[in-house]
Amino acid sequence: MQKDKPHFHGHRERLRQRLLDKGAESFADYEVLECLLFGANPRGDTKPLAKKLIEEFGSLAGVFAAAPEELEKISGMGNAAISLVKIVPEAARRMSKTTLLDQPLINSWEKLVDYCQISMSHERIEQFRLLFLDRKNRLIADEVQQKGTVDHTPVYPREVVKRALELNASAFIMVHNHPSGDPTPSAADLAMTREVKAVCQKLGIELHDHLIISRSGHSSMRNLGLL
Repeated sequence: MQKDKPHFHGHRERLRQRLLDKGAESFADYEVLECLLFGANPRGDTKPLAKKLIEEFGSLAGVFAAAPEELEKISGMGNAAISLVKIVPEAARRMSKTTLLDQPLINSWEKLVDYCQISMSHERIEQFRLLFLDRKNRLIADEVQQKGTVDHTPVYPREVVKRALELNASAFIMVHNHPSGDPTPSAADLAMTREVKAVCQKLGIELHDHLIISRSGHSSMRNLGLL
């Protein structure tokens, strides 16, 4: 007697074909995750797990931003599935970064903001990033200097200057995130920025801007007239 086929029989192939025919834009968020999880579960139904992840973390971006220890609490999320989920934002970050290379960074402002949003907007703690530039304002190095708490990152001007001199950088851009979701600069942000700028100016190193990144958007201290 022939066994009944599982209810999801053929579903994977239909989903893959829709991807090829109509593109990923036709997918709901859970379907994106569903396809991604095929690689970790070759035969099972990944739709319930995909929907559970969206429900648990609130959005597709929330799933990708979740820490491995949070993901492993979800039934069905083993090491293979967690690895697939965590590699996606890194791939997106690297793809975005390539658009910034070998060109003056200050002439590619929208691409820079997009890169920072991808890299930092969903971080759960504050992260302080430095983008060091050469004399033609091309990117030399992109480095996370410090990580802090949910609302504070310690920044030491002498460390910023030291690294800029090591890289022979002529200028740099400061970037940090606000996990609260509000990209408005705080009084502490402004005081720290002015202190760093004053120290660097004495050595001929220019601070182009300080960007603050959040889930809801970004702010530029230069555009706000604060630099």
